[in-house]
Amino acid sequence: MSIGAAMLTLMIVLLLLGFPMMIPLLGATMLGFFVYFAGMQPNIMIQQMIGGVTPAALVAVPMFIFAADIVTKGYSADRLIDMVMRFVGHVRGGLAITTAVTCTLFGAVSGSTQATVVAIGGPLRPKMLKAGYGDSFTMALAINASDIAFLIPPSIGMIIYGVISGTSIAELFIAGLGPGILILILFSAYCYIYARRAGIEVLEKSSWMDRLRGVRGALWPLGFPVIIIGGIYGGIFSPTEAASVSVMYALILELLIFRSVRISEVPAIALSTGLITAVVFILVGAGNAFSWVLSFAQVPQEILGGLGLAGAEPVWILIAISVAFFIGCMFVDPIVVILVLTPIFAPIVADAGIDPVLVGTLITLQVAIGSATPPFGCDIFTAIAIFRRPYFDVIRGTPPFFLLLLLTTVLLIAFPQIALFLRDMAFR
Repeated sequence: MSIGAAMLTLMIVLLLLGFPMMIPLLGATMLGFFVYFAGMQPNIMIQQMIGGVTPAALVAVPMFIFAADIVTKGYSADRLIDMVMRFVGHVRGGLAITTAVTCTLFGAVSGSTQATVVAIGGPLRPKMLKAGYGDSFTMALAINASDIAFLIPPSIGMIIYGVISGTSIAELFIAGLGPGILILILFSAYCYIYARRAGIEVLEKSSWMDRLRGVRGALWPLGFPVIIIGGIYGGIFSPTEAASVSVMYALILELLIFRSVRISEVPAIALSTGLITAVVFILVGAGNAFSWVLSFAQVPQEILGGLGLAGAEPVWILIAISVAFFIGCMFVDPIVVILVLTPIFAPIVADAGIDPVLVGTLITLQVAIGSATPPFGCDIFTAIAIFRRPYFDVIRGTPPFFLLLLLTTVLLIAFPQIALFLRDMAFR
């Protein structure tokens, strides 16, 4: 058995035994290290793990998580929902479209799919059920619309990919806007068709004065994308600095303006952020050591040689990347999939001359889709906890949304400018 096959087998066995993801990742790394580097000191592996969490860009991860935790506990989501409802509530399927649009806007605030499910799905589900929408449709919409949060900046997945691959995070952020907006348009069209077929009644149309009040109420939360996107591409600060500014803005917003969070609650929120960050950074460190072992053991070349991708057309390489990342995220945490698979495909992507920003956007999309897809997509279990519904009830309505996300993937591969147009305008 090759070292790559042995490492993969050990990971699968440990996962089936119920160990948390960091244990299989570390176990496979140690196996590869002690077999392939038998005469080397173990502290070399520790150095590789520490090296994985030292890039300055990773500082943005805990900052964006902290900002997301603060606004999730506050009133920002409610104000965004109210504003969108006043504009599209009277349209056929308006309440469902409101969910999709608000998930997109909140994604620009939090950058987290799970935070979006909690903040948007929680308050809107009862309203949709009362309006006559099916429960399976409602939960599937909340789970899959939260995928847009992974593409709209700030995206934690893009930060991790950018650090691992050496790709500009600022370019990745702006490249995610095109696919994110495309998904929103497709979901909104499906919501309209569903509501029309189900005979969902439309709501009363709001006056322009009411809409103006809604916009005024949401102006402060809408400051997040202005600060993050405008600040980065205006040259005011870097993505890492934007993360720190977003924390300060979230604290000012929820503590002083909305007064939805008390100062005494901030330490508990910070503790929650610290716990999540610790898990993320352990995975990042272990993933860096894992990638180092794979690289020296020539595992990427072995795998890619078996797949026959050497010298293949770029479109087939992009398809292979999409399939691999999608399947991986159906079973494993998205961050782990990015850490493990990115170095494997990196050599073939470089040889084929494919734009790494396009690859990063495609990977982020697949990670988002996999996170909402059975059997083990992490957003599914977040929805089970929030909505308190059985597993099969939660996933029953997902197939139409999966097909729309698959269509987005096909369009992105066929027309790369969906992602690269804004990037080229900003950086070329």
